[in-house]
Amino acid sequence: MRVHELFPYIRVKNAAKAIEFYKRAFGVTEKFRLTEPSGRIGHAELDFGCATLMLSDEYPECGIQGPQTIGGTSFAVHLHVDNADAWIRRAVDAGATVLREPKDEFYGERAGVVRDPYGHEWNIGHEIEKVTPEEMQRRYDAILRK
Repeated sequence: MRVHELFPYIRVKNAAKAIEFYKRAFGVTEKFRLTEPSGRIGHAELDFGCATLMLSDEYPECGIQGPQTIGGTSFAVHLHVDNADAWIRRAVDAGATVLREPKDEFYGERAGVVRDPYGHEWNIGHEIEKVTPEEMQRRYDAILRK
């Protein structure tokens, strides 16, 4: 037994608009979508080049709700990119809100956080130095002692 792939699967209010946002913000391409006659999207897949993000509209009758309905999200998606500042600006220009401005982090990345218009959080970062797990822990411990 083995896991072959991991696909994040998000639920949003108005998946069609969310797909257009992700295209503008992250340059993704839509692989396909399954749409009901009412226009509600039951399933769509977006190609990030290195990974696929799956998403659907909300289905409250099945207990499927997005962050806007439940009042927040319990996870974030991390995008490892070539230039965090530029990607964060691109996301903001497309309609995201900055939650944490990009800065150099103890774990060897320059990173920041945005919230998309549908309530999902995106950690966006790029490597600025190679840091071993041991050094990362040492730095983390030092931050906690402050």
